Amino acid sequence: MKILIVEDDFASRKFMMDYMSKYGECDGTVDGSEAVEAFMMAREDDDPYDLVCLDIMMPSMDGYQVLKAIREIEEEEGVPKSEEAKVIMMTALSEEKNVKKAFEMGCSVYCAKPVNVEKLTSAMKKLGVL
Repeated sequence: MKILIVEDDFASRKFMMDYMSKYGECDGTVDGSEAVEAFMMAREDDDPYDLVCLDIMMPSMDGYQVLKAIREIEEEEGVPKSEEAKVIMMTALSEEKNVKKAFEMGCSVYCAKPVNVEKLTSAMKKLGVL
């Protein structure tokens, strides 16, 4: 499995990279613009990401904007829904409106921060990758 970790906080990104590396090859980005660029490059190289772990509150582009861009790229390329990248949205914003917005935009699993091993394991199980 190929995994993209999108997290602006160094400690959180390092934790995610360490944890997720046992499930596949991980790349990390520090902001939304870099994430969209990495996602596009992987698709151009015919080696797309299977899973994107996406923080919502980031500089340059927030997680909602990144998710929208990811889904637009997949739609433009005719990627079937069943083959779209799975997306775990991670944020401290646990209000119902934020959760609802994430799912409406195409998020697969919503994971409230602080993210820990138990929450990530649960998210991976929900996605059916564990």
